[in-house]
Amino acid sequence: MHKHPANIAVIGAGSWGTALAVLLASNGANVSLWGHEPDVMQTLATDRENKTFLPGVSFPETLKAIVTLEEALEQANEVLIVVPSHAFGAVLKNLATKNPDLSSISWATKGFNPHDNRMLSELAAEYFPNASHAVVTGPTFAMETAKQMPTALTVAATSTEHAERLVQYMHNKTCRPYIADDIIGVQVGGAAKNIMAIAAGISDGLKFGANARSALITRGLAEITRLGLALGGKPETFMGLAGLGDLVLTCTDDQSRNRRMGLALARGLTIDEAKTEIGQEVEGINTAREVFHKASALGVEMPITEQTYKVLFEGLSPKQAVSNLLGREARSE
Repeated sequence: MHKHPANIAVIGAGSWGTALAVLLASNGANVSLWGHEPDVMQTLATDRENKTFLPGVSFPETLKAIVTLEEALEQANEVLIVVPSHAFGAVLKNLATKNPDLSSISWATKGFNPHDNRMLSELAAEYFPNASHAVVTGPTFAMETAKQMPTALTVAATSTEHAERLVQYMHNKTCRPYIADDIIGVQVGGAAKNIMAIAAGISDGLKFGANARSALITRGLAEITRLGLALGGKPETFMGLAGLGDLVLTCTDDQSRNRRMGLALARGLTIDEAKTEIGQEVEGINTAREVFHKASALGVEMPITEQTYKVLFEGLSPKQAVSNLLGREARSE
């Protein structure tokens, strides 16, 4: 435990933001959890639980649900952003207005910036050029982390001290964070695996079986790695928790919203119907568009991403997409 308890503001009160806030607070940090809907935050403060996104998990004593961002930031010496990727830029802008002198910014958001397909670290560098930046990622489902089931995480930062600090805040007998030094690679792995999970859901939903799923995960990893290397990531990152680990988790378990999106599309639901059924953010939809355009611009071949993009944005039937993938020219692995 730390000699001086950390004061951490967690920005974003969805399932993962709440789960991380619970983890940090149960480790002894003073945590202020803030979300953008005041009435929701008021309910969380009263219930001492996030009944919508994390039912049955009580807030530790040192976790406070806060109604205003100013109050959340007041005591904070650490800021952890856990909002959907489409809101990440707006949150940074808001933070830069309220507290431009933040010396470190951390986030557990997985995705790219929808407006220009940039990595989130590029946005962070724009708004906070003098701060150190850290990404918390890896194969995690919120409920399992909050219930203190065994979990491993990856923390990559621009400063070793920043990474070590976060690891210290999160480490306990059920949560094992590892430090990585590839802030680009871990972001690519964490974002792009959501596309593969939609594809895996489609494949399983169409009853194509375990052989197809295994092939899809393996070839999915190959194309995520190609993109990661083109953007400056390190090859070994994609064999670790933020790459292979997160990919396998998201493609194979129905706790994954992205996998459930694929399953719903295979049943014939529209994207909007599927979103309504899932009831939470499905990051892989926007990410498929952002990665498709990014890969096209860089000349990186990403066939699974391309077919998933066409299903989501061009009305291609899921069955035809799988058929297109299988009908590609034979080549060496």
